[in-house]
Parts: sequence; structure tokens; C-alpha cells
Amino acid sequence: MPAPDDTAEQIAALLDGLVRRQRRATKEGLDVTHGQLRMLRTLDHADRALRLSELANQLGIVPRSATSVVDDLEAARLVARSPDPNDRRATLVTLTPAGTELLTTIRRNRRDAMVTLIDRLSAAERSDLLRLLTRLSED
Repeated sequence: MPAPDDTAEQIAALLDGLVRRQRRATKEGLDVTHGQLRMLRTLDHADRALRLSELANQLGIVPRSATSVVDDLEAARLVARSPDPNDRRATLVTLTPAGTELLTTIRRNRRDAMVTLIDRLSAAERSDLLRLLTRLSED
């Protein structure tokens, strides 16, 4: 029987591999970086325009980095900037319809990739896996 730390290392390595595989499949054929995707998801979850400073804060990055990512996303027409009506010094960032469509595609790709993986499991195994992952993810 492996030592608990060996088992933990094996589980960590397997989960890392699955996450990498999932990320590759999710973005396959799409020209978006992980950082850009995080920003798009943050804007999507906000359900409102965010100031650049708010966006940087939510992502845990410096405002200059947020500006660079927004520049790239704006050039790709995935986000749009507009002046903040309450503070003319601030800029608001929103998803464009193309940004929303890209997120929909990514979610579909992620789901399809996971379906491919879990199709190898029986219904009982899928249920067990879901139960165990849920238990591990509880705080």
C-alpha cells in the first residue's frame, strides 16, 4: 500500500494532467490565452461593465497588466471600452457579443471534452466520481 504522501502525489499528478488536457481541448482552434479567458469570464460573471481598476483587482493583477489584456481583447473585438459616466477619469470594460459567443463556444468545448473523458466510466463510477470530487472541493 502506498504511503499517504505518495497517494497524494499520484492524485495531484493525475488531476494536473486532466486539467491540462481539459484546457487544451477547451481552447482548441481558438486564439485566446489563459489570462484573456480569465478576464472574459470575470466580465461575464460581473453582469455589468467594470472599471479597469475593478477588473485588475478581481483578477489579482496590476492595472497596467489589465490594460494590456484589455488592449488585446479590444483589438480582437471581444471587449469594448467606454467612458464611466460617473467618473470621466475612469474607463469601463464590457463584453461584446463576439466575446459572449466565444465564451459560449469555450463552455461547449469544455463540456464536450469532459463528456469524452467520463464516457469511459459506468454510470455508477460517474456518480462516485462526482460525489468524491464534490466532497474534496468542499471548504
